[in-house]
Amino acid sequence: MAPALKIAPSLLSCDFANIQREVEAIEAAGADLLHVDVMDAHFVPNLTIGPPVVAAIKRVARRPLDCHLMMTDPQRYVAEFAKAGAGYLTIHVESHAPIAETLAAIRAAGVKPGLVLNPETPVEAAEPWLKQIDLLLVMSVWPGFGGQKFIKPVLETVRKARRLAPDLDIEIDGGINAETAKEAVAAGANVLVAGSYVFSGDYAQRIRSLR
Repeated sequence: MAPALKIAPSLLSCDFANIQREVEAIEAAGADLLHVDVMDAHFVPNLTIGPPVVAAIKRVARRPLDCHLMMTDPQRYVAEFAKAGAGYLTIHVESHAPIAETLAAIRAAGVKPGLVLNPETPVEAAEPWLKQIDLLLVMSVWPGFGGQKFIKPVLETVRKARRLAPDLDIEIDGGINAETAKEAVAAGANVLVAGSYVFSGDYAQRIRSLR
């Protein structure tokens, strides 16, 4: 049986001009984690937030910050994001990072380490490190921008991951709504990232619909 279901709204879709209000509102609505998309404009063609903004979010957040590092060289920033208050740091297997060493550095910094797979990357690419991580994130859209359509073939990646790691938190991110969430959970995902779906409606109602 998969671990308990968790909902991780993506703050990329919130109103950044009112970040404290948004964090408080989404937590009151039932968020279990706060998903923070960190993009370096190199690994993906977009640039978002860095450690100073993560630190500002951490000052008002009560839920763990699930920081997804869409970066070419995430190993260079582990200490900064740990100091800023990240609860999880997930790095892409497709990055330039030395995977084992970076995961060990994340854990040594007191943060839960995770790996991320792009939609076309097989689960076997992460298999050597499954016992080193607390979270495996399977992307169901191409990373870089919100609001994309769910890529259904990634459900097979989730199924394989769940067979390989029955007790691991398996997260899915991209195009998640009430319909695709059902498919993702049936495949074995237990952490649902949803940005535009949650933040474009009544937060509590949208989170309930995902559960």
